[in-house]
Amino acid sequence: MSHSTVPRSRTEAETTAKSPAASDDTTGEPAGTPPKGKPSLRHRFRRDRVLLLMTLPALILVLLFNYVPILGNVVAFQEYDPYISDNGVVSIWHSPWVGLENFQRIFEDSAFWQAVQNTLVLFFLQLLLFFPIPVALALLINSVIRPRVRAVAQAVLYLPHFFSWVLVISVFQQLLGGAGLLSQLLRDHGYDGLDIMTDPGTFKFLVTAQAVWKDAGWGIIVFLAALAAVSPDLYEAAAMDGAGRWRRMWHVTLPALRPVIALLLVLRVGDALTVGFEQILLQRDAVGPGAAEVLDTFVWWNGVRNQDFGYAAAAGLVKGVISIGLVLAANKVAHLMGEQGVYKK
Repeated sequence: MSHSTVPRSRTEAETTAKSPAASDDTTGEPAGTPPKGKPSLRHRFRRDRVLLLMTLPALILVLLFNYVPILGNVVAFQEYDPYISDNGVVSIWHSPWVGLENFQRIFEDSAFWQAVQNTLVLFFLQLLLFFPIPVALALLINSVIRPRVRAVAQAVLYLPHFFSWVLVISVFQQLLGGAGLLSQLLRDHGYDGLDIMTDPGTFKFLVTAQAVWKDAGWGIIVFLAALAAVSPDLYEAAAMDGAGRWRRMWHVTLPALRPVIALLLVLRVGDALTVGFEQILLQRDAVGPGAAEVLDTFVWWNGVRNQDFGYAAAAGLVKGVISIGLVLAANKVAHLMGEQGVYKK
């Protein structure tokens, strides 16, 4: 009788049945065993309790300074008078209720719609002129071979981010003001001087230029971090296939940056109605409210200067609702493009 026909003993059969070969390849459990469900909430809490405790202080700060003040939006439906009591909660409680009267005033106010128009124009200008610049600068810096030159360039571009808006506007005043460097050069050569800082027609481009000079370096950091995660093997494979520098940038670098660009665009769209309160307020009187009034300065002027707190709160609430709608719409567009956006589907 050949070896292949000899019956196996009982012990050998049991050993074979218990061997790893009869188990599932991925989980190590017997084949056919259903996968385990998600861990319970109690189990996840015990597992991540240290991380949860670490985030607790930040969570408390967010609740106190971001969510609790939302309750103050009730003054948008009141004729709020903060001088009724020294306690703000008591003042809200005793202020007369006016319903939707403040919102009706807003939609009938031409100054409000002028502020909306200026805000949207500034947003689109900054989206078209400001947003692509950090991407281009990040690609340029990433192409520099010497690490020392790359570090110096990044530091020089990043430095203006730490300047206050007062300092930034002062620098532009010394360069582009009526007595600035540009005007002096024009007068020295027989031309009339320019005062770009007080020109309502060029104010929106001036504000965009100031934002680019101050904050472009901040955006570079995000894109450089995304570029650092790109595998060098992709560039080598593209080069072996005959792709030049521009082809590698178009087919390797930009697709790697696309998720980050989509996320930042969604966040930027959500921040569309906030175009720089301090920057605009410092230059509002120089060019007039017709060119410089945006929604944030409109709320500040009516709420703080004119003491019409209910009307200003209603304008701020309208701005917040529109911003939420813009975020949801932009995130939906990101999903249609195949990107994650702010949150998954």
